[in-house]
Amino acid sequence: MADRPTVNIRFSAAEIAARVETMAVELAGKLPPDTLVVSVLKGSFVFAADLIRALSHAGADWSMDFLTLSSYGTGTETSGRVRVVRDIVDDVRGRDVLLVDDILESGLTLSFAKNLLKERGAHRVWVCTLLDKPAKRRADLTADFIGFVAGDEFLVGYGLDWAHRFRGLPYIGVVEKTS
Repeated sequence: MADRPTVNIRFSAAEIAARVETMAVELAGKLPPDTLVVSVLKGSFVFAADLIRALSHAGADWSMDFLTLSSYGTGTETSGRVRVVRDIVDDVRGRDVLLVDDILESGLTLSFAKNLLKERGAHRVWVCTLLDKPAKRRADLTADFIGFVAGDEFLVGYGLDWAHRFRGLPYIGVVEKTS
């Protein structure tokens, strides 16, 4: 593909794998044994899959459900409006929920998801994100568990996309701007 931009590695596949294993041990030691993992799709599917396997290795055999939300479309900036594209199936009433997403940036999507689950009666909603970009925050939200803190660069790979591309990269990289 002639117009494919260069992607420079920011977090290697090995760094990500090691951090996910460490996070799983921390989560398994801190959260109740009947915690429900809710993965926010599409971006978190790679992270959530690796995390649920790492949780199993750490002794936490938690159930999992999926919530598809949209606030981006095909652009690189959030629209600010969040909509549910696919809802969870499991009942969250009285349960601890681990809300898993790939990146906490503006905080609008995760705030929406956290509030939605709390309104539905979740006992507690924990937020776990692979990446945190605190400089981009527009909502009052802090993740309970963070893989890496990132700067203001546009990141792709390991589930993160740019107009639905680059999700399959085994690492997280920065798209080099072309002139």
